[in-house]
Amino acid sequence: MNRTTGLAAVLLTTLLSSCTNLSPDSVAVPRAAVARSPEVTAPAQPVSISTRPASTASSQLATYYRRLQNDLVNQHLMRTDGGSVDTPFTDTQLATGFIDVALHDEYTSDGTTLRAEATAASLRRWENPIRMAVEFGANVATEDQYTDYAMVNDYTRRLSSLSGVPITMTNSRPNFHVLFLDEDDRKGAADRIRELIPGIEQSSLDYALNLPREQLCLVISTFKPDGVTYNKALAIIRAEHPTLMKQACVHEELAQGMGLTNDSPRARPSIFNDDEEFALLTGYDEMLLRILYDSRLRVGMTADEAGPIVRRIASELTGNAT
Repeated sequence: MNRTTGLAAVLLTTLLSSCTNLSPDSVAVPRAAVARSPEVTAPAQPVSISTRPASTASSQLATYYRRLQNDLVNQHLMRTDGGSVDTPFTDTQLATGFIDVALHDEYTSDGTTLRAEATAASLRRWENPIRMAVEFGANVATEDQYTDYAMVNDYTRRLSSLSGVPITMTNSRPNFHVLFLDEDDRKGAADRIRELIPGIEQSSLDYALNLPREQLCLVISTFKPDGVTYNKALAIIRAEHPTLMKQACVHEELAQGMGLTNDSPRARPSIFNDDEEFALLTGYDEMLLRILYDSRLRVGMTADEAGPIVRRIASELTGNAT
C-alpha cells in the first residue's frame, strides 16, 4: 500500500509468479509462536552518489509536504504515541482488522491500468531471510542519507523482532530495496526500477514514475511462483518529505512489504487506516505483524481458513485466551 495524503498506502503487486502492492509502510504483549528466530546483522554503508541542487519542482514539493505535515499535526493527527487509553481494542477487533489488512488488497491491476478495488487475497509473507539495501538519488543531501539510513536500520530491527524474519542490511544480493528519491530522481529511475524488479508490470512502473502529489510513497512487491511467498520488494520514499512524514512512509511501506497490504477503517489504532490518525507503527500494528508471522498460519490461507486461527492468536495477544 502507498501512503497518500490521507497517508493511505497502495501496495503495488507485480505478479512475477504476482504486491502491486500497488496490490497500485507499543504495547507489551505475550509473544505468539514464530517459526524462526529474528536476526539483524551489522548495517552496510548506504549506496549514494554525489548530490546536485534540488530543482524548482522538488523545492515546491518540499514546501507543500512541510505545510501538509504541519496541518495534520495541528489537527492532532500523525500521532506517534502508538495508541493509548483513548484507543482501546478487543481481540475481536484485532482479528477483524487482521483479516481486512492482511487478507485483502486495496488495488488491482490488469497489467496496464491500476484501479482502487478491494479484493480478497490469500495470506502472503516472507518465508526466507530479507536482505535489505538502501539507495539514494543524486539529489539527496549527504547528511539526509545517513540520517535516513539509520532510521531504516533501526526500524528493521523492530520488524525482525516482531516477525521473526532475519533481516540483514546489506548491499550484497539484496531482495528488499528502499529508495529515497526526489521528484527528478524518481522520474529518471525507470531503468533502475526495471533492474531491481525484472518483469515489473507497465502499470506499476508508470505509477511509480508519475506519482501524483497526493501519493506520498509506495512499495512494489513480487512473489515466488506460488504467488504467495515474497521474493522481492521495492519501497520508494519521497526525499522531499519532512522528518515525521518520511518516517511515517518508512514505517508503513516496509510493514506493507512484509505482507500487511491493505487499509481498513476498522483497524485502530493503526497506520493501516486512511484517517491519518497515527504516523508510526502502533501496538495494534505490532500485533498484526505477530499474527501474520505466527507459525500456526501458512502462506496461501484464505480468510475462511485462517480466521479461526487468527481469532485464537488475537485472544492470546490481548490476554483474553481461555
